[in-house]
Amino acid sequence: MSDASNSHDDGPHEGPIKTPKQLILAILFSFIVPVIVIVMLATYVTDDSRPAAGSDGLTAASVSSRIAPVGKVAVKDMSNPASMKTGEQVYAAQCSACHAGGLAGAPKFGDATAWAPRLPQGYDVLLTSALKGKNAMGAQGGGDFSDFEIGRAVVYLANQSGGQLVEPKFEAAGAAAAAAPASVPAPTAAEVPAAQPQAAVPAADSAPVVLAALAPVATATAAPALYTQACSACHAGGIPGIPKLGDK
Repeated sequence: MSDASNSHDDGPHEGPIKTPKQLILAILFSFIVPVIVIVMLATYVTDDSRPAAGSDGLTAASVSSRIAPVGKVAVKDMSNPASMKTGEQVYAAQCSACHAGGLAGAPKFGDATAWAPRLPQGYDVLLTSALKGKNAMGAQGGGDFSDFEIGRAVVYLANQSGGQLVEPKFEAAGAAAAAAPASVPAPTAAEVPAAQPQAAVPAADSAPVVLAALAPVATATAAPALYTQACSACHAGGIPGIPKLGDK
């Protein structure tokens, strides 16, 4: 009895893997099972922070953004000083695109050296250049800001660059009309010289002449004026990324 048990204990030991197929399956499961466990753990941990399934296109914010009007009308009371923008606000909205980086030959904001030859010209000259345009800078007058607000921006830009200009005083829109002189009385019949006789011209012949003279003028001046006011600030100098005027 003891000999049989001893012979059984001394026999060869065999593992659970006995065939090549079992070996391949064991190797595959040793990689696949840990990967599945890791993915499940990661999904469980991040499940709370993931957005819910579906689209947010019907939420109140999304609907409001889609039906919002393309443009907005801002009513400005020209007689109220509080409705006028400050020089810093106008500079940030209108002037900083070129003056902040010194683009297209514009004197850079805060560069006392670049502004040194310009500041002695005075406020009136600098304001005229801003309103009517100069070199690559388009005319800033007649846009979203009043001349008074543009003047504030000129003073702010100049004073931040070494100048000591005085900010213009606000005058209500009706103040100028109230200060205007009374209308001149119409002259009497004795003061009016007699009208000189003129040759009669048929109405049918004169109308086409007037239309033909005026139509080309309006067509020829509209496009250049619009380009000078809105486009020349960048396209005239060929700022990087913008096609330069005349550069085929």
